[in-house]
Amino acid sequence: MEIKNYTYLFINLACIAIPLVASFYPKHSFFKEWPYFLPANIVVATLFIIWDYFFTAMGIWGFNPDYLTELYLFNLPLEEVLFFFAIPYACVFTWFSINYLVKNNPLKRYQAAITISLAILFILVGIGFWGKWYTSLTALLAGTYLLVAFYKKRNLSYVYLSYIIVLPFFFMSNGLLTGSLLDEPIVWYDNTYNLDLRIGTIPIEDSVYGFLLVLMNIDLYQWLKGKLSAEKV
Repeated sequence: MEIKNYTYLFINLACIAIPLVASFYPKHSFFKEWPYFLPANIVVATLFIIWDYFFTAMGIWGFNPDYLTELYLFNLPLEEVLFFFAIPYACVFTWFSINYLVKNNPLKRYQAAITISLAILFILVGIGFWGKWYTSLTALLAGTYLLVAFYKKRNLSYVYLSYIIVLPFFFMSNGLLTGSLLDEPIVWYDNTYNLDLRIGTIPIEDSVYGFLLVLMNIDLYQWLKGKLSAEKV
């Protein structure tokens, strides 16, 4: 096996390494949140892995074995499974840190408008491009989730702010996965199932897919923390 076969694994490790080490910062330790975050992450990761399994089986996307260790869980490379743990960890850690560091969120007064605007946009896109399954399913799920969040008057200002902050790192890591700086992409897409609109090499749907992944992790983590904390009282 060549060093090239560890590329996807290295990308996962690079994404999680600094957040994992920084989780032990004494004044605001994220590792103390693990009893709440890790179960939430496992549940959300399982849902996305099931989604990933079916989309891979349908040929909506796939993986280049030249960049993989060729260890598989069903039809998914081990690295792809680890993606659903490494990326959410890094992003939720960022959200956790931003909540601590930023006391006056500039997006707070606009967050409700942002939520309902994105919800309507995503739902319209999902309906309008029905049959392009990556586009339609991702947009409809994200739009419906945001619509519920708006109805429940969820304050997503810190989610939006933290996602904006991680976007440059998203473009770097996902850019590598989709072929930036590499001879071939690690993850390929059948463009008949998406809009074939790319940010560099990244399908535009990936940004919505990633946002939904992170938002669900944060929401379930917060809900679980509130529930378990209340039971201890």
